[in-house]
Amino acid sequence: MSAPLLILGVRRSGTTLLRVMLDRNPELAVPDESYFIPQLADRHAGKIDPDAFVDDLRRIPTLLEWGVDAEDVRRRLRPGMPVGDAIGAVYESYAAVHGKRRWGDKTPMYMRHLTLLERLFPEARYVHLIRDGRDAALSFLQMPEGVVTKTWAHPTTVADFACQWRTEVEAAQALGGRVGTSRYLEVRYEDLVESPERHLEGIAEFAGLRNWRRDVGAADVRGFEAVAGELLQRLGYELTTTGKPTAASRAKLASYRARTGAYRAVSYGLRRSPLWRSRHPVLV
Repeated sequence: MSAPLLILGVRRSGTTLLRVMLDRNPELAVPDESYFIPQLADRHAGKIDPDAFVDDLRRIPTLLEWGVDAEDVRRRLRPGMPVGDAIGAVYESYAAVHGKRRWGDKTPMYMRHLTLLERLFPEARYVHLIRDGRDAALSFLQMPEGVVTKTWAHPTTVADFACQWRTEVEAAQALGGRVGTSRYLEVRYEDLVESPERHLEGIAEFAGLRNWRRDVGAADVRGFEAVAGELLQRLGYELTTTGKPTAASRAKLASYRARTGAYRAVSYGLRRSPLWRSRHPVLV
């Protein structure tokens, strides 16, 4: 199999649109969001035991949703293979179901696990889709209750979302700096929807498109730009304020990063504990 293509992007940045477009390619299969990579990586650090790996696969609902047979994955495994290759075998099975030879992934949650992706898939190529964070904030905060699983770090205000947006965009750009331009491509969402020579007709009718200038209040715009204005400027976006951080915005960003770090640590402990299997019963 060729190198996987991983779509990166903060939530509500248009990654679903890009996934659908790329999945139409006859050689590339990009499924719906997976969520299972950190779980499997934490539970099978280093080399894998195929029986234990497949036993865990049977407890993950995503395989049922994708129509992937755990036994087909088992046939692709070998004792002692790296866990990244074993996880890749799940995607290979999905690609095979759809008659395709390459696989990709689009799971915005993985913006918090970029070093893990880099370690697991050393040949991967990345497409990082960036949307003006103020538009992404508006879209995210208007999502109906229950659509997104809330964690300790769930943004509830525009400024909270700015913390997530800045942290994750900068982390992806740092990844790009490490892997180089041959494996990392940065695309602005605004260009994706406006360039007719590169993209599908009718994309301008994409559901839910809104504009932060019209729909985000001035106070919220100031709050977002106080947290992430410097990054907006570096990316070439126009500001309505000076974009200089305040003591309050610095504290908010530091608090967000501390909370997400604590959440990842607790999640890791849970995935390594016996409680993981009790919370993930065998499904098939």
